[in-house]
Amino acid sequence: MKRYSLVLVLTGILLLSISSALAQTAGEYLKNGNDSLKQGDYTQAVYDYTKAIDINPNIAMAYDNRGVAYAQQGFLTPAIADFTMAIADNLNDAEAYNNRGHAYAAQGNLSQAIIDYSKAIRINAIYVRAYNNRALAYLKLEAYDKAWADVHKVEKIGGIIDPNFIEALKKASGRIQ
Repeated sequence: MKRYSLVLVLTGILLLSISSALAQTAGEYLKNGNDSLKQGDYTQAVYDYTKAIDINPNIAMAYDNRGVAYAQQGFLTPAIADFTMAIADNLNDAEAYNNRGHAYAAQGNLSQAIIDYSKAIRINAIYVRAYNNRALAYLKLEAYDKAWADVHKVEKIGGIIDPNFIEALKKASGRIQ
């Protein structure tokens, strides 16, 4: 009986050693998620980021990137929740504010989107993408002077503005700039 117990204990130790060796770290899941995100495999990216978060719930980048993967699939509510978690972990994460703003805009909540784009800009005053996104939200709200102000700011900092956006803003605002 002692021999049988010893075999069971040794087998258990061996299985634990093998499973530990096969287990991925949060960082490895994060890297895999990033690779999947870049390849456009959003379902796999969500899976990998979720595993990373399960192992270490304090990785803001995993929440932010999982939010991007959710948003790419049209799942805006969980995307916003993940961007909010990333922001809670790092209040100076301009990218997370911009991403959450983009998700709010996709939901049609342009006022909240503008708030988040503005926070991203306060954190990073040369964040061209946030200015462009905010200008688009202002255009949709017919706040043309504010949209033009963002366009001029992007130009001043040397950023690129989509020429189609400029044409749309000119047409909507009746201005030639």
